[in-house]
Amino acid sequence: MTDQALEAVQLTKSYTIDSRRIPVLDRVDLIVPAGTFVVIEGKSGSGKSTLLSLLSGLDRPDSGRIILAGTDITTFSEDQLAPFRNRTIGYVFQSFHLVPSLTALENIMFPAELCRDPMARAKALELLTRVDLAGRSTNFPHQLSGGEKQRVAICRALVNSPQILFADEPTGNLDSGNGDIILQLLLELRRERGATLVLATHSREISDRADQVVWLADGRIAPGPEEAGS
Repeated sequence: MTDQALEAVQLTKSYTIDSRRIPVLDRVDLIVPAGTFVVIEGKSGSGKSTLLSLLSGLDRPDSGRIILAGTDITTFSEDQLAPFRNRTIGYVFQSFHLVPSLTALENIMFPAELCRDPMARAKALELLTRVDLAGRSTNFPHQLSGGEKQRVAICRALVNSPQILFADEPTGNLDSGNGDIILQLLLELRRERGATLVLATHSREISDRADQVVWLADGRIAPGPEEAGS
């Protein structure tokens, strides 16, 4: 792996709604060193989720470049991008995004099965045990609590041992107790596996644990509240 987990160069993104162009990101530059914990912080509507989607290859910028794990993915076709994402990154969503018709174990196995990993089941069971959910492996998402769903989602994101783990407000739908458990779990697994963690949040408690905080305001990287007030 390179010294840089990812690099964004002059990223610009807008959306069109009812013929109106809505700018979201404006010429964002960002470098994330490998192995670090980086938080993207900002008020609602600042562009945090959009930036995370672009950096992870889930969405495409209007202009600019994204170098992910040493590879420029900007010009990749979807056929090239999908397997690269599956091998290289993990993504944890705020709303879990588990497949309702699959059990907890099957949800975790799914990305590894896409890679035709013969150890998919064993790796999924190991992760379930690691997060104290071995006894819930045959449960479907509707049979799990919010905290349990998020733990399953984290296991799914980690099953292919990604170099970079992205998480978009992973504690946003949880109570404070479960939120603390999920954050601690992410940090422990990141340390154990040597992955880079890039997390979007509005929580200053989470930001205080990060190696680097990137503050977004009106679609641009800006000084954080403390820096602006100093």
